[in-house]
Amino acid sequence: MTLKYIFDRLAALIGLLCIWWLLIIVAIIIKVKMPGGPAIFKQTRIGRHGKPFTMYKFRTMTVNHGGSSVSVAGESRITPLGAVLRRYKIDELPELWNVLKGDMSFVGPRPDVPGYADALQGDDREVLLLRPGITGPASLKYRNEEEILATVPNPQQYNDTVIFPDKVRINRYYLHNYSFITDIKMIFCTVLGKTMLYNNEII
Repeated sequence: MTLKYIFDRLAALIGLLCIWWLLIIVAIIIKVKMPGGPAIFKQTRIGRHGKPFTMYKFRTMTVNHGGSSVSVAGESRITPLGAVLRRYKIDELPELWNVLKGDMSFVGPRPDVPGYADALQGDDREVLLLRPGITGPASLKYRNEEEILATVPNPQQYNDTVIFPDKVRINRYYLHNYSFITDIKMIFCTVLGKTMLYNNEII
């Protein structure tokens, strides 16, 4: 995966050089529309080999909401501006810094909060061999995850027993069937909001 690593660092550097002005504008809008808190949200996530790292995103929630680690569409802790940032994935743009640092990749499993990926057992732990990604096959399949969780009685339980195990399955397949060309396809599908066929299912 040497080509993947080189691509990640170069593309992240170019991306940050091209959109630094957009990052500043979004940060200013957040400070104006969502006062009382930082523009950038920092959280500990689990990275490659189970090593914790600090992930950066634009803040989309109220300050000191104290909510669950599972987000559901329409919940009150997500502000109106935050909902827009999430819908168009603008909140994830600061993660380019994580990619540049080598904490993350453009494509891979989404980085989990402690208690999920780092708690996996047996062969499932092999997903920790991958750098977490801004997007990936599981992210594409569950691009509407917050909307899905909003339709079930117990979002946390549904995530833990249905969605998360399925993500592990998909990410294990990705590890064993890696393709740089497929990575590029996933990036384009993420940016353009398209679907693709992967492992005989539409993601």
